[in-house]
Amino acid sequence: MAIRLEDKKQIVSEVNQAASSALSAVIADYHGVSVSKLTDLRKTARENNVYLRVVRNTLLKKAVVDTEFECIQEVLVGPTILAFSQEDPGAAARVLKDFAKDNKAFEIKALSVGGKLLDASQIDVLATLPTHDQALSMLMSVMLAPVTKLARTLIEVPTKATRAVAAVRDQKQEAA
Repeated sequence: MAIRLEDKKQIVSEVNQAASSALSAVIADYHGVSVSKLTDLRKTARENNVYLRVVRNTLLKKAVVDTEFECIQEVLVGPTILAFSQEDPGAAARVLKDFAKDNKAFEIKALSVGGKLLDASQIDVLATLPTHDQALSMLMSVMLAPVTKLARTLIEVPTKATRAVAAVRDQKQEAA
């Protein structure tokens, strides 16, 4: 079915807006995946704040011009589904990687972060990035460690003195 020119312009504009605010992109080949499975993928993507769209390659090439995802143009061949991470750089990679585990026909082509095109084998690097909450938790534990160690050190001095006094007391009680 042919798409009208106005619809094409709207699609290009929408994808360009998503690309402008995205942190990372993952491109995959969905050929051979059933519609019901793709519907499940879309639902999972929405839950993880991932922009997921099937777009014609010619329109996608126009949509990513003047964005940091312009580098993906060289891998746009065949049926393409595009996922942009909006808040968490690893969200799209995690969603598509998990989907690819269960669906052998689904193949990740490439990913892009910071204007660089990465091979599909690098998906684990992006998928294992911590979420915002996990990163904050890690930062707080690193910041808390020196304070905790200082508190333990300060408590150790009176504890040792108390143990020494208790040992002397026990010796005197045994001698008596």
